[in-house]
Amino acid sequence: MKIGDIDLGTRPVMLAPMEDVTDESFRLICKEQGADMTFSEFVSADALIRNIASTTRKLAINPAERPTAIQIYGREPDTMAEAARIAAEANPDVIDINFGCPVKKVAGKGAGAGLLRDVPKMLAITRAVVEAVDKPVTVKTRLGWDCNSKIIVELAEQLQDCGIQALTVHGRTRSQMYTGSADWEAIAAVKANPRLHIPVIGNGDISTPEDIVAAFDRYGVDGVMVGRASIGAPWIFRTLTQAARGEAIVEPAPAEMMALLRRQISESIIRIDSYRGILHIRRHLAASPLFKGIPNFRPLRIRMLQADTPEKLDEALAEIEQLIKNLPLTDTPINE
Repeated sequence: MKIGDIDLGTRPVMLAPMEDVTDESFRLICKEQGADMTFSEFVSADALIRNIASTTRKLAINPAERPTAIQIYGREPDTMAEAARIAAEANPDVIDINFGCPVKKVAGKGAGAGLLRDVPKMLAITRAVVEAVDKPVTVKTRLGWDCNSKIIVELAEQLQDCGIQALTVHGRTRSQMYTGSADWEAIAAVKANPRLHIPVIGNGDISTPEDIVAAFDRYGVDGVMVGRASIGAPWIFRTLTQAARGEAIVEPAPAEMMALLRRQISESIIRIDSYRGILHIRRHLAASPLFKGIPNFRPLRIRMLQADTPEKLDEALAEIEQLIKNLPLTDTPINE
């Protein structure tokens, strides 16, 4: 699969853009674990133009994580074009447009998935971004605003005509948010459209080797994007890429999983500070499947998630390490 001249190989598996998750450290770890491409956190076009420090920091790219994309969102063509030009100066491999975020503070203000209710403006934004930069432009969106307006097959053609070079489809509508199941049949319908010539990347509910094999073999997508299943489990890319390519699946040992989580903690603290770095990483610790199967884990889990200093967190993790050391590998699944 190619995005422009960027060759991602056969059956690529990518890390989805996620706010407060896909920072530079996490992206690099996922890349090392097998992700074929990474995407930044959501970058607000308005904030980028105003040079808000917390937003401009999201543009940082580690050369080792390439190929990588910076994803921008906004609601006006001129603003998005200028933001794309600024983002391009950080030299990502791809500029990605977020037309899929369903949260109220984004979609409710006419950006992200909110533009599914204003397709002419969505297309105007897409054309403006494509014309503004000399890098490949891609789009991530959803099936439609709600179950009565699943417009994705026609919309995909319209976006292609604007000049994008790949399309990621999350198999839910905006009104579904993250509830229910992703509709992979709808994603397959996009890919099956003979008038669509750009790569189609499927997204939604991919968490097991069986899921990823079905995405490629049954639904025919060119690539797969993995999001929530990677939170607290960056090692998932190792097994998913192995499964996608028909290789023997070699699951990491619990000690290796813990080492990766500890690395995330350390790098989060270094990047931010002790207190806020720990707060940032709690989402990963809370979601990590590594701790499943530990008997009577709840009190220790509470201690881990309430730890507010590196020392307290290290103490809790050390106890967890002792508990998981002798657990069978099958009792510590790599995904939910």
